[in-house]
Amino acid sequence: MSNFVPGIELSRAFYGEVVAPLVPGVPHSAALIGPGSEVLAFDTARSADHDWGPRVLLFVAAEAVAEVEAKVTAALPERFQGFATVFDYHGRERPGVTVACLGPWLVEQLGFDPRSGVTLLDWLSAPWQRLAEVTRGEVFHDGLPGGGLEAARAALRWYPEDVWRYVLACQWRRIAQEEPFPGRCGEVGDELGSAVVGARLAREVMRLALLLRRRYPPYAKWLGSALARMPGSVELGESLGAVMAARSWRERQEGLSAAYGRVAALQNRVALADRLDERVRGFYDRPFEVIGGDRFAEALLASVADPAIRGLPVAGCVDQLADSTDLLTAPGRARVMTAAVLGLGA
Repeated sequence: MSNFVPGIELSRAFYGEVVAPLVPGVPHSAALIGPGSEVLAFDTARSADHDWGPRVLLFVAAEAVAEVEAKVTAALPERFQGFATVFDYHGRERPGVTVACLGPWLVEQLGFDPRSGVTLLDWLSAPWQRLAEVTRGEVFHDGLPGGGLEAARAALRWYPEDVWRYVLACQWRRIAQEEPFPGRCGEVGDELGSAVVGARLAREVMRLALLLRRRYPPYAKWLGSALARMPGSVELGESLGAVMAARSWRERQEGLSAAYGRVAALQNRVALADRLDERVRGFYDRPFEVIGGDRFAEALLASVADPAIRGLPVAGCVDQLADSTDLLTAPGRARVMTAAVLGLGA
């Protein structure tokens, strides 16, 4: 474990020492972006047991892809810093250098090329994980003429403010839809049901906190790690930890109430909408504490200036509509589903 070199460092050295000298005079961009725990800096020594090694994405003009790929693949050394340069990837071997044309690669990852502009449907149909994979990682060299990789990444760095308000409003709506349920389940003796709903709500609070801090929430495996790395998240993490450790619905409710108050305060500090009371309150005359997530959703929507966004159903982006991996890893499917639900032209 102590000798582990993060994949992004390994790949940076691999590009500089091996790949760049193989393409002198070839206009290109080179990066470590796209799928892989190392792109989001979540890799550990465990990651190196499969689908991991010195990797570089090399983007060149469409007419040069085949020639550059053949040249680079033939000239790669067998190993770099002790790692094979051809390694197993989901049951098949592949070289550590992938040569591609940037535009088609972006369309394959996202369903669109952001260098041509980003539409409302583009924003709402692109999964958070994919947006993180394209905007994180590292660009080692950006030499493509006519708008390269950094231009694409800059276009996707974060939502426009009205889209951000809408996504946040929909995230609050997800909380509002279930916030009294942990107590109601527990009241009838269903502690298992209460715990399941409590865990769902904890996940929604984690995603909300990341969105409020302008971070695309990663998929489930890295969600807790992403929250833990977010500045100022210690107390929120402790509250959510208490939710998960609770043995009764009242303990669970106490942890959720503390977490709600923290994300409500964070929204007030972000100041995208009118300031609201951060305290929890009773759910009608029942003995359950709620934050009233719809209050925050309505305040955010009231601050949206764009009429096209104001007219959308309060359903959200693709990650808020579904959590099927088979959907979220297929941009075409994600785009069609999002367009259908929100009434946007595909």
